Amino acid sequence: MSNVFGRLLRLSTFGESHGPAIGGMLDGVPPGVRIDWDRVTVELGRRRPGQSALSTARQEADAFEVLSGVHQGVTTGAPIGFLLRNQDARSGDYQPMESAYRPAHADATYDLKYGLRDPRGGGRSSARETANWVFAGAIARQLIPGFEPRAWVDQVGPIRMVSAEEEYSLEAIEATAVRCPEPTTAAAMTALIEQVRNEGDSIGGAIRCVLHGIPPGLGEPVFDKFQARLAQAMLSLNAVKGFEYGSGFEAASMRGSEHNDPAKTDGSGWETNRAGGLLGGISDGRPISFRVGFKPTASIARPQQTFDRDGNPIQLEIQGRHDPCVVPRAVPIVEALTSLVVADFVLLQSSRIL
Repeated sequence: MSNVFGRLLRLSTFGESHGPAIGGMLDGVPPGVRIDWDRVTVELGRRRPGQSALSTARQEADAFEVLSGVHQGVTTGAPIGFLLRNQDARSGDYQPMESAYRPAHADATYDLKYGLRDPRGGGRSSARETANWVFAGAIARQLIPGFEPRAWVDQVGPIRMVSAEEEYSLEAIEATAVRCPEPTTAAAMTALIEQVRNEGDSIGGAIRCVLHGIPPGLGEPVFDKFQARLAQAMLSLNAVKGFEYGSGFEAASMRGSEHNDPAKTDGSGWETNRAGGLLGGISDGRPISFRVGFKPTASIARPQQTFDRDGNPIQLEIQGRHDPCVVPRAVPIVEALTSLVVADFVLLQSSRIL
């Protein structure tokens, strides 16, 4: 069941980076929902490779085929089957990796687990899989009227946003290829990514996501807390190394008297939101804020020391087309996974009330 995510709204996926297609099935979508396919196309376009000079040069249109579960634009309640065909795979770039293990990739662990692997573009471990998530997430957000998760890049390498605001327009985020809503900071991030790419290297970064308008009461304690499901989703995303919500790791250096959110004197709520909109794993009606940290892209155009399946030490130069920094294209993926989590919790809460 490792290829299935969710409880009532369940996404199962298939496919490899250089196979003929990827795709999946989204089960649990209620009947009678009219799907805006243009919105799905827009979200896939935000994730697709080849969209800017800061991303991989691989060109995939990510045109989708809906195979089931929708009739005349309206969901029937049956599983929504979908397909996205791969059109620009260059498997020859990965011939040296048939026996050699790329540093910081899943090559060695896939061999250890399964006894074999698909070396072409990383096979099933490739971030190509995330197009499936964006398709499903674009449908999931349409199950919740008025819900629009908003994520943006707030760090690339040592460069971080200056502002601590928690609300930005989609237009401000999409104004630059790096998807940072602060123009000056975005320019510095872009220059840094271009620099490391020219050096044959890569760099990491972080994404912040804020959810407004989440109704109170969502979350399933004790093992399906809201933040636990968010963390599971985000840590399933390729290259993610960390997840924090609310005050996050900063809380480790604070005292309770500093960290506890004081109540307003009129009893109408809380003065601050260090809790990140979640108490006891349940949403409390405040904005939910979390942050996701990404490592540098593992595929770099520099000689690296590694070994092959027989344990022989070798020096490997990785070919192929890779993002020098994954965070700009990961923004819509973070939003899509968030949409799947929230929609699932809404359906769970609705089933409890019924």
